[in-house]
Amino acid sequence: MIEKVLLKSKFYGSLIGVLIGDCCGAPFEGQLMDSGSKLVLKNYLNKLEGPFFKAPYKKFTDDTALTICVADALLDSKGFSQKQLAKNFVLEYYKDTRRGYGSAVVDVFAKLRATKMADPTGPAYAQFGGNGSYGNGAAMRVTPIALFCANSNKAHLMKLVQEASLVTHTNVLGINGAILQALAIRQCLQLDPNETLDRKKYLSELKEDIVILEKNNDADLDSNYNAYEKQLNAVQLLLEGDVEPSDENVLNMLGHSTEALYSVPTALFCFLRCTSGSLKDKDQRSFRDTLEYAISLGGDTDTIASMACALSGAYFGDAAVVENLLKHCERSEDIRKIADQLFSLLN
Repeated sequence: MIEKVLLKSKFYGSLIGVLIGDCCGAPFEGQLMDSGSKLVLKNYLNKLEGPFFKAPYKKFTDDTALTICVADALLDSKGFSQKQLAKNFVLEYYKDTRRGYGSAVVDVFAKLRATKMADPTGPAYAQFGGNGSYGNGAAMRVTPIALFCANSNKAHLMKLVQEASLVTHTNVLGINGAILQALAIRQCLQLDPNETLDRKKYLSELKEDIVILEKNNDADLDSNYNAYEKQLNAVQLLLEGDVEPSDENVLNMLGHSTEALYSVPTALFCFLRCTSGSLKDKDQRSFRDTLEYAISLGGDTDTIASMACALSGAYFGDAAVVENLLKHCERSEDIRKIADQLFSLLN
């Protein structure tokens, strides 16, 4: 069992990871990350981690905004409900529409608002001809649920993730991506960062859970019935060196798009690739390495970095984060307060 002091640090680290990955990844979203861009990225992060200087906050995107909404729904005095979560999403979006929301989820929010959340999952089910969204939006905001369920069994965690996902994402690929991310965070919370991470064992446990999950999915998924199992096999090939882990191979095998299938496993790979040692071996470098590497792959940089850093923060705790880097991120103190509130529910 992880000591409470360390577990609290992991709560901080995971939510801080969401924020930092989001804020630092957003300026690079969609860029071609060639050698010159990667040097710009390195210098950018070095400056933010260096001696503190006053500057406008690095603003977060919809990733962090909706993560906060999920946390607020979990902390609601009446208990979690899809209707309250939908209300939180709608209020947050219309408070500030310039956070980088995708057009599909904006359509869902508009319909929820027009119907006053009468059917919290109806608009999401109607999307894309009734197929629902398979984007990474549910996965990117799942961290508070993993923390909330830190002392719960996997079945409860997975059920709550599914309920929260369905407000915007009803396609099984979108839901399973969120479940995979939540299970990965759960494992990170349970591991001792002062010991070397057994990446093979970590990945093996995730694969066992995903194989069972995908076998229980509806039979009409055709070739996608074991989609995440295949992606986790690709992660393993890249980690073990059976395939050269070049950027080209990582992107060809795992992807870096807004689809959950081609971003959640990528975030997981980023974390595992940059976490071969222990906290006492590498200190603050592994979190920073995860952040930099996730952004360096290009594509959906803010979301992939946010998910990867949520894993790194949940594994190492906030001791692995350079404080000056965090100071440059919008509402960092509020994120800490949310972590405190979620942690207090465990006592």
